Amino acid sequence: MEHGDEPMPRCKCLPFAAPSLAAAHTCFTDFPAPDVSLSRKLGAEFVGTFILIFAATAGPIVNQKYSNSETLIGNAACAGLAVMIIILSTGHISGAHLNPSLTIAFAALRHFPWAQVPAYILAQVSASICASFALKGVFHPFMSGGVTVPTVSTGQAFALEFLITFNLLFVVTAVATDTRAVGELAGIAVGATVMLNILIAGPSSGASMNPVRTLGPAVAAGNYTVIWIYFLAPTLGALAGAGVYTLVKLQGEGEQPREVRSFRRYSDCLKGYTLMSANGSVLAYMVWLGWIILSFIPLLEFDNPATIVGI
Repeated sequence: MEHGDEPMPRCKCLPFAAPSLAAAHTCFTDFPAPDVSLSRKLGAEFVGTFILIFAATAGPIVNQKYSNSETLIGNAACAGLAVMIIILSTGHISGAHLNPSLTIAFAALRHFPWAQVPAYILAQVSASICASFALKGVFHPFMSGGVTVPTVSTGQAFALEFLITFNLLFVVTAVATDTRAVGELAGIAVGATVMLNILIAGPSSGASMNPVRTLGPAVAAGNYTVIWIYFLAPTLGALAGAGVYTLVKLQGEGEQPREVRSFRRYSDCLKGYTLMSANGSVLAYMVWLGWIILSFIPLLEFDNPATIVGI
């Protein structure tokens, strides 16, 4: 998702060439030139996907090796927390897609240039395979625990993967493309959605939601059982979820970018406390207390609930 950036305007034609820092996009300026090179984006995407696949697959493997020590909640936490920290750490560089289905859906809805889709997917697939073989080396012979294999019928597994990926992309599209959503908390919102989906579908379909979450472990373990479900269902669910949010989101000519409210206020207040402590006077402490109150008054505007939450 393009977290932290202004959403790209809708494009009237398919962009066939990736923009560079020196040249505008070949689709006439429909996509603004990026301030991060493509190589840096791909590097961040590779590292982020590696961390996600390693963490999300390690949970079930540890569960298998140590007799259900992780439990379903532990598996959900491994994936959800990984998604959260990756979005917060690399979202401003690559958008932290981590998922070919998401990349395709965003490109289809003109939030991402088609020219960069193959490179992003290549980075995601290679990171998934590398992470899976790293897990195989560490946890051999328990790699089978990390493979997403359905315990229900093929139709049920397909429906579950479609629905949970729909849920995920509905949330991702909201926080990534709508200025009135709580975009500054994207990592928490998306990570929580991943956890919820795993709690719902983990025991049934494996709750992949991501073709590379299935592909890498399948290659490392040599288990390709109904792998097509985990390629097709998440992609269709992603397109549906992103499309539905695009249809239902508020529209307005006078839409203004959300005001970013930052928890860095805490840091500023602590710095102020340090300075006032050095002075030691009662007046200094009163000034510091007034500074805190004035800093957090904007958080008390309740006319729009979205404006009182930020990071």
